[in-house]
Amino acid sequence: MTMEFSEATEKLGAHEVAAWLRRHPAFLQQFPDLALTLVVPRDNGPAASLASYQLEILREKNRELGKRLQELFANAQSNERLAVRSHQLTLALMKQGNTADTLRAMAATLAEEFQGDLVRIVSLRPVAGLDDADWLLQLPEDSPRLAGFADLLAAGEPVCGRLQPEKNALLYGVRAEEVQSSALLPLAGVGLVAVGSHDGSRFFPGMGTLFLRMMGEALVVALARFD
Repeated sequence: MTMEFSEATEKLGAHEVAAWLRRHPAFLQQFPDLALTLVVPRDNGPAASLASYQLEILREKNRELGKRLQELFANAQSNERLAVRSHQLTLALMKQGNTADTLRAMAATLAEEFQGDLVRIVSLRPVAGLDDADWLLQLPEDSPRLAGFADLLAAGEPVCGRLQPEKNALLYGVRAEEVQSSALLPLAGVGLVAVGSHDGSRFFPGMGTLFLRMMGEALVVALARFD
């Protein structure tokens, strides 16, 4: 009984010490020699002094911080490139003199500058001069073939990810099986722009669509000049 009481008392004392140290985190600043003698158990490797343990923690935090900064820098560079390309696209669209050339410029820029493996534009209005364009699909707004895209066209918001086989077939025709992911950009009163990729992870739900929306707005404004 005496031993059990002694162990309980010792455990209680340890907890009290731990609680006191949590309330006084600057205690070891007054006794730096104590910090050097305390030993911290480790899951891997030998025990370490408190000072070396804290140094290791700081180094790990610095490594994580450096990794995050690298990721932020890479994202900033990517966004800067997208901003430049979006601006160049807007300028290219505004230089065109008719609807056909404007749509042609849009399709070419998405394929070249934005590295789209397959680009498709669905126009709700007939467009003269583009009968031989394999990237253009001309369908009236009430076409039954567009039934699967009705909600998308009504919402007017860009969508990214994998498409159902029937939607892939409508957009990409005989090359539908090549497309593993797509970015869809519905344009009010104009139609739909689709950028397909052979990479299933290139376009995914939840990815940022700000630049897609900006490109779509630029195309709508450019086309409005010829109404």
